[in-house]
Amino acid sequence: MDIALQPLAQIGEIPPRPAGADLARLKIGDLAKASGRTVRALRLYEELGLLTPGERTQGGFRVYGPAAIERVRWIAKLQDLGFTLASIVELVGSAAAAEPGELAMKRVRGVFEGKLSDVREQMERLRALEGELVASLRYLEECSECSRGPVNLVCAHCEEPGHDPARTPPLVDGIRRRT
Repeated sequence: MDIALQPLAQIGEIPPRPAGADLARLKIGDLAKASGRTVRALRLYEELGLLTPGERTQGGFRVYGPAAIERVRWIAKLQDLGFTLASIVELVGSAAAAEPGELAMKRVRGVFEGKLSDVREQMERLRALEGELVASLRYLEECSECSRGPVNLVCAHCEEPGHDPARTPPLVDGIRRRT
């Protein structure tokens, strides 16, 4: 099995099989439905060399085998991780290079390690944002019944318990203060 296809068992929900589709011979529209991608995206993947139709019909239609669904989902998973199509092309190229497998996989490993670091940093930023949102929502619970007047007039001098202007969460403070 192609090394690039091995992580596919971990990919989430599988779109329902298109009605009447023969999974042994999928036209591009059926592949798009089965993989959750657009026909335009599939044509781009083909243009970039990431996807190859198994054959063409006598009428010139692209026909793909069932492995194409897995290949498209693999490409989508890499894009979800933040890989650009150009970087996926480069990744596939390095894995398919004429160098020994050990060197090619070492290069792929380095790329994945770098991406893991990026994902972890992004997760830290998202956790911090989550904390800010939670604090803002707690703060705003007190505001749900406030009818003292317009935000720009009353919020800067709020007298509600726990609404010390010096301790207003930054996300809420940005709404209150217009300067």
